[in-house]
Parts: sequence; C-alpha cells; structure tokens
Amino acid sequence: MDKALVDAEPKATQAQRPESTTPRESRKAKKRPQRLLTVPASLIKLRSFSKEGNEVEAPLPARKKRRERKESSEGSCGWGCVVIPICQRFNNIYCFLIFYCILVTSQGIVFGLIDLSIDSFEKDNQLKTIESLMLSLGYDISSCLVVVFVAYYGGRGKILRWITASSFLIGFGSLLFAFPYFSGEKLPLNVETEDICQKMKIIRTCGKTSSSFKSKYVSFFILGQFVQGIAGIPLYVLGVVFLENNVAAHSSGTYLGILEASEIFGYALSYATGASVIKASKNSTSEENVEDSRDNLYWLKTWWIHFVFVSLIAWSALIPLSCFPNNVRGTAKIKAGKRKQPKDQEFGTSIKDLFATVWVLMKNSALVCLSLSRASDSLVMIGVSEFLPIYIENQFMLTRSDATTLAGLVLIPAGAVGHLLGGVIVSKLQMSYKGLMKFMIVTSAISLVLLAFIIFVRCDPIPFAGISEDYGGTGQLGNLTAPCNSHCGCSSTVYSAICGRDDIGYFSPCFAGCTNFKALGNQKAYYNCSCIKEGLTTSDGQGDFIDARRGTCDAKCYKLPLFIVFVFSTIVFAAFSGVPNILAIVRIVSDKQRAMALGMAYVILRIFGSIPGPLVFKIIRETSCIFRDVGRCGNLGSCWIYNRTKMAYLLVGVCFLCKVFTIFFTAIALRLQKHLPKENSEILPTLVKHLKVKKREKSDL
Repeated sequence: MDKALVDAEPKATQAQRPESTTPRESRKAKKRPQRLLTVPASLIKLRSFSKEGNEVEAPLPARKKRRERKESSEGSCGWGCVVIPICQRFNNIYCFLIFYCILVTSQGIVFGLIDLSIDSFEKDNQLKTIESLMLSLGYDISSCLVVVFVAYYGGRGKILRWITASSFLIGFGSLLFAFPYFSGEKLPLNVETEDICQKMKIIRTCGKTSSSFKSKYVSFFILGQFVQGIAGIPLYVLGVVFLENNVAAHSSGTYLGILEASEIFGYALSYATGASVIKASKNSTSEENVEDSRDNLYWLKTWWIHFVFVSLIAWSALIPLSCFPNNVRGTAKIKAGKRKQPKDQEFGTSIKDLFATVWVLMKNSALVCLSLSRASDSLVMIGVSEFLPIYIENQFMLTRSDATTLAGLVLIPAGAVGHLLGGVIVSKLQMSYKGLMKFMIVTSAISLVLLAFIIFVRCDPIPFAGISEDYGGTGQLGNLTAPCNSHCGCSSTVYSAICGRDDIGYFSPCFAGCTNFKALGNQKAYYNCSCIKEGLTTSDGQGDFIDARRGTCDAKCYKLPLFIVFVFSTIVFAAFSGVPNILAIVRIVSDKQRAMALGMAYVILRIFGSIPGPLVFKIIRETSCIFRDVGRCGNLGSCWIYNRTKMAYLLVGVCFLCKVFTIFFTAIALRLQKHLPKENSEILPTLVKHLKVKKREKSDL
C-alpha cells in the first residue's frame, strides 16, 4: 500500500527527497497518515496543471512553444465542433486545391465576360469619362484600398474563413451584373440601317440613353466591379499563404502554377462563350441583314445568364471550403521538415502596428524590386492583350471576330502553359532564391529575343478606298466620300468591310455604292456597285455579276502561322517568371509576414501595372490610327484603320521596354541577395545538399 502511494507521487516530490534515509525516518514515514502523503501530492499536481493552463504565469519561451504547437497542429474537416467522419478522407491539400481552383476559375470567367462587353457597353450607353474609368478600374481600385488590411488581419487569423467569404462575394458580385435582366427593363440599343446604298433611308441615330438606366444600372455594374476586387484579395494573397503553409517548399511552385493556370482557364471559357459574336460594331445592326446579326441578338438576350452561372459555380465551392481546417492533414510533418525561417518581429493588431509592418516591408529593398519586376512583367501581358487583336486584324486582314478569337487562342493557352511549366520547373529543380532570380532573368531574355523576331513578320498593305486609294482619281485621300457614293448618305459609324473585284478594300457596301446584295451560303455578295468599275467579273448561279464580297481582301500573305508561333513562344517564356516571382517574395520574409509581403507586392503591381497599363497602352495604340469615326451624335468614335508599320513598332517596342525593366529589377533583387538573412539567401535544393555532404565526406577520408 505504501509502495503504491509512493509511486503515485509526482516526480517533483520524489526529486525533493534525499537519496539516503535512516531506518528511523522510514518508520516515521510509514506511521504517517495517508492524507499527509496524498494531499500534498494532489496540491503539487494541481499547481503544475494550473501553471500549464495559465499562460500569464508561464514564461515567454514556453508560451511561444505552445503557440507554435497549436498553430502547427492538424485540424479536422467540419464546422467547429461538428466533425463529419466521412469527410476526413477529403481533409488534404489536393481536395482543397480542387475547390480553390474552382473558385479562381469562376473569377477568371468574370474577368473575361467583362472584357468582352465593357467596350460596347460604354459606347451603347454613352458613359461619361468618370463612369467609364470607374467601370474599367473598379476592380483594381477596390483591391488596392483593402489589400493591406485584409493581408494584415487575414494572415493572422483564420485564412479559410476569408477565402469562404471570398466565395460568397464572387457570386454576389456576379449577380450584380445580371441585375438589369431581373429588373424587367431592357438595355437601350442604338439601331441604324446603313448597310447598302439607298436613296430613301430611315435612319434612327442617337438613341436617348435613359438617365434612370445610367443612374441605376451603371452604378450596379461599378459596384459589381468593386465587390469582385475585394473578393480577389483573399484568393490571390491569403490563398497563396495557405498553400505555402500546407505544402512542402519544393512543391509549392507546382501548386501556384496550377492556381495561375486556373484563372487563365476561366478567362478562356468566357472567351469561348462570347468572342465568336464580337462584330465590328455591336451598337449597329442592319434591318436588311437580320440573319447576319442572329448571334449578336442571341448574345444580347442571354448575356445575363453567364453571370448567373458564375454565381452558381462560385457558391458551389463555398460549403466545401468552409469545412477545411487551417492546417490540413500532413501539415505538421511538412512544417517540421522545413528550414528555420528568420525570427519574427512581433506586431500587435492595432492600426499603428499595421503601418509599422508596412514600413518594415517597404524598407526591404529586395521585396520592392521583386514587386516592380512583377509590375513591369504584367505590363507586357497588358500591352499584348491591348495590341494583339487589332494588330492581327489590320496586319493580316482578318475580321474583328476572327482576330479576337485568334488572339484569345494564342494568349490564353500560352499564358497558362507558361505559368504552369514555370511552377513545375522550379519545383522539380528545388531552386534557391538565387536560382529563382537567375531563372527569371534567363527566361525573360529569351522572350526578348523572340519578341524581336515579331517585327520582321509583316504583310504588305492592301489598297483601301479613301485611305490609300482615291477612287480612281475621283476622290481624295483621307475622305471616304467620293462622287460615286455621295448620293448614298453613308455613315462611318458602321464598319462592314468588303472587297471589290478590283482587289480594293471598301469601308462598307454603302461607300462602294452597292445597291443590292444576296446571301450565297455563308458568304454575302454585293451587286451594282457604282464605285467599282474595274476587275474581273464573276457571275452567281442566277446569272448576276458580283461586284464585291463581304470581308477584307486577301492579303496574299502567308506569314500568319509564323507570327503565331513567335507570339506564342514569347508569351510562354514571358509567363515563366510569374510563379518564381511569387516564390521569391515569400522566401525573403518570415512566415508571419508572408501575407503582408504579398499584399504590398499586390499594391505595387496595381499602382504601376494594371491601373495605368490599359490607359497608357490605349493612348499609345491610338497614335497609330489613320482613320477614326466621328458619330452623328458628335462623340468621337472608334478607330477603324491603323498604320500597320507604326503599330508593329509600337507593339514590339513597348513590350520590349517593359521586359527590359523586368530583367533590370530582377537583377537588382539578385544583387541584394547578400543583404538577406543567410537561411533565406542560401536555400539549397535537397539533392545539392546531399551531394555536398557526400563530397565533404570523401574529402575527409
């Protein structure tokens, strides 16, 4: 009995006993009542338990260790205390990545739908400059305003809760774009009948835009852009931090590559849905060519349903994402195997601490250089997306619809392949910070070389009536109107290019003086064109002689496949640096500062990249315009015809300059490597470390 009581005593009390006891003392101990043995032992146990549970009384190192153990502990799949056993098989990073990519894809679809419709929407509703800017830049502005706060407080708390909230906001923001349909009021459209030459025309122009429409629905569209911008922060900042915390360091690049490719895949889905119905002028249809505009009419009637589908897709990931814990299964083992990070500089939760954190990160020169490198790299993609569709249309004489579709088929897969391969390569090679920088410089240099070859892939210009041809000496260059079409009352607001039998392009059948047309299968033929007097005549099946056919003239240039190859290769190598840039940013800061570092990089990306980029490139692009529409309403219209040679030099020159800045800032970040903590600047791949150890062992022998 006594032996059992002695064994029940805690080790602390046993340690206090002397090693040698006299027989007299042992007999006294046996005679003691049991309470004298059990009560002190119980008090000692209670005191030790209170010390373990009382964080205030525990020393600082012990509290920090317990907090680290708590943060690295793996959670269960469920909602708080409600744990669903059958769901535990899905408690891994692979299942999380599936639902996460679904959410990212849904926002990529929103990006594509907005880009497809925003230009025509601005023209249809005659938006003011401030309204147009807010509609175009609402996403970037709202994300810049909240990114620092979301990154600071979200990175310290439950990241999955923020991502779940992002899922709800993406769906809600998409519904805001579909709101005009549910209101029961149709979007106003301007309709013109300007296709062929007619002496008596009924032309409806300058349709009044309802002020109630502009005050109600435009504000909803702008609000939708702002909501999407706020929803994107947890996705592209906190989501990256979550992946970094839950995957091995050598495999994080692959996951980030899949993430970037998912967004581009969503953008591709939206283009596949709507790019085929993009026409030269969406706000102009011809009553005598109803069958030609069926696709456009279908798009105008069903445009809202695409945003509803996006809402359903985003909300389908809401419940599954809310079930995941902050640390999925396998996280503890991964964190234990990672190298020690630099010591965290502890900050509180006040606004003052937030700005102190921002100031600390802004003093990190390597972080600033990497962020500027990322911003200049984004300008390349923005410049190509702004120039490429119009460049293909004018250089290779394709229709607006075909040029837009082809540009999407080049840019979207190339960007996805580049991001995915870049992430896989750096993951397989397990590159250090220095290796990431060198990889970015090399791939950017290769893209520069490929970009330079694009300028040599050009076609000879085709004669165009009123621009490079003067209607056989009867007209003037720079004026589409000539004596042969002066009685037609043509308008330059409707661009419907045709090719005459004289191999000269005309702005529209009206400016060619054509009075009749026929639909020959999928092609349209025009007859009795007063401005077309030369060239070989061909007859249709009914014996009528065809003067012109719809579309641009054949440039007899077969360099388009070569051009596509160079552009595709350039975009792939340019996109290689996307994932390595993110990995480098998270490696030069501590674990606690990853969210804020990505947030600061996001702000720099928006301020120097995506916000001014589209505006600057549109201004540069318009400098190569040689014929612009001036509508009857007095507003300045679109540019219909561009100087091909000037546009080629602008496209290559601007992208070349942006890529040079990417290499410049990356080289500076590489140069600053020696100022980084040693554990960050020299993170060697596992294979390299093993080889060095073996080499050292051989030398010792």
